[in-house]
Amino acid sequence: MIPVKRNIVIYVILTLVTCGLFGLFWMIVLNDDSLAAAGESGTSGGTVVILTLVTCGIYGIYWSYQLGQRVDRINAGYGRYTDNSGLLYLLLCIFGFSIVVYAVAQNELNQYAGFRTGPY
Repeated sequence: MIPVKRNIVIYVILTLVTCGLFGLFWMIVLNDDSLAAAGESGTSGGTVVILTLVTCGIYGIYWSYQLGQRVDRINAGYGRYTDNSGLLYLLLCIFGFSIVVYAVAQNELNQYAGFRTGPY
């Protein structure tokens, strides 16, 4: 399954306007799209959000690191070798810039969206 190309600006605005609630939806689709792009199976996006809420955000920090590692594997699969995205995402998340992690990861996934586009 090819990830859906999503409008990052609209997603950032919706996340800010809804005080982060839309960010939970964005976390779900980022997780599911990244798993699909990598051809991997793993924890569903809904489970990621629930675990993040239950652990007061700690699981979200771990998930950000894992997302960065997955983005590196996706890039390598397309011949673009990147390293340490996991570390970058982890540090951004620790310092409170989770929305930047989402935007950067979405930008990476949008490059592999192909011809399929989403509603936004």
